[in-house]
Amino acid sequence: MSRFSELLDDFFYRPDEDVSGLQDFAAGSDGVLPSAPEEVPEEYLAFRLEGECYAVPIRGVREISKVPPLTEIPRAEPQLLGVMNLRGELLPVYDVKVRLRLAERAPLVAGPDAPAPPRSARILVLRTETGPAGVWVDGVVGVVKLKPSMLEAPPPGLRVGDRDCVVGMGRRGPMLYILLDAEQALAP
Repeated sequence: MSRFSELLDDFFYRPDEDVSGLQDFAAGSDGVLPSAPEEVPEEYLAFRLEGECYAVPIRGVREISKVPPLTEIPRAEPQLLGVMNLRGELLPVYDVKVRLRLAERAPLVAGPDAPAPPRSARILVLRTETGPAGVWVDGVVGVVKLKPSMLEAPPPGLRVGDRDCVVGMGRRGPMLYILLDAEQALAP
C-alpha cells in the first residue's frame, strides 16, 4: 500500500469505527434550519372614519350594508343615530366617532330632516353580545390580513376612554390601521 493510500485510509470512514458523536454533530448540519412556527394572519375589515383607517376583526362582522333610511329614537344616547330595518330585523345604528373623539356630536342622519348620506358611507353590521348592531362608517377600505408580528400595543398617550376601544395598531407596508374592539366602541 502506498503512502498516499495510508493517508487516505486514515481520512475516510471505516465500518468498524465508533462514530456516534459524529452522527449527533452531523444531524444539525444538513443546511436546513429548524423551522419557526409560521405566523397565521388574522383578517380584519378596514374602514375609514374622518380620514383615518380603522379595522375590526372580520369574524365580528356579519355584513356590510348601504345606508338605508334611519328612524331616529327620541332621548336616545348621543352615539345612537337611530334604527334601521334590515330585511325585517330592526338594528340600532351607532356613530363611534363621538366615542373616539373624532366628532363632538353625532350628525343628524335619521328622520325627515336628515340629508342624504354620502355615496361611500356604509353600515357595518357587527356581532355583539347583545345582538347585531350597525356602525356608520365613512367608507370601507377592504379586508386586510395582519400577522401577529404586524400588531403593536396601543400608544401609551391614549386617554382612558379611548384605551377601552382601541386595542392596538396594525402595520402593513405604509398603511397604519387602528384596531378597535367593537364591543367597547359601542358601549355607552
